Amino acid sequence: MTPAPRSRGERIGDTRVRLEKDVDLWVASRGHLVPLSFLWDGDAVLISTPRDSRTARNLLADGRVRLALGPTRDVVMIDGAAEPVDLADLPAGTGDAFAAKTGFDPRELSRPYQYFLIRPRRVHAWREADELDGRTLMRDGAWLS
Repeated sequence: MTPAPRSRGERIGDTRVRLEKDVDLWVASRGHLVPLSFLWDGDAVLISTPRDSRTARNLLADGRVRLALGPTRDVVMIDGAAEPVDLADLPAGTGDAFAAKTGFDPRELSRPYQYFLIRPRRVHAWREADELDGRTLMRDGAWLS
């Protein structure tokens, strides 16, 4: 049985829960797609990937990025801008919070990793075709009411 379509407020609430509780998401940059762990700080998504990886090179060259969370029948799609953040520039406690949530600590690896802070510009969320109307939850970086 398919649940009734959610209101925008319910979808925003569900999306925020997913951002807080999920550990992994899909990152698409310049035609390249990879799964990465992330940390949500309430305003932005923090990811980390090897500095010499295709994803890091793509994000450094062009910060446009698309993120996807959840299964195909309860998807959240986020379009945003990725800003590189060097380890020395991470706010106090952020590296520890990232490691605690994701279960891995890029700071402890011998291969250099690059952090990226992704600020959402647009967020869509839907479960089924009956939620396609009204799927836009954020536009130009602001949650819709």
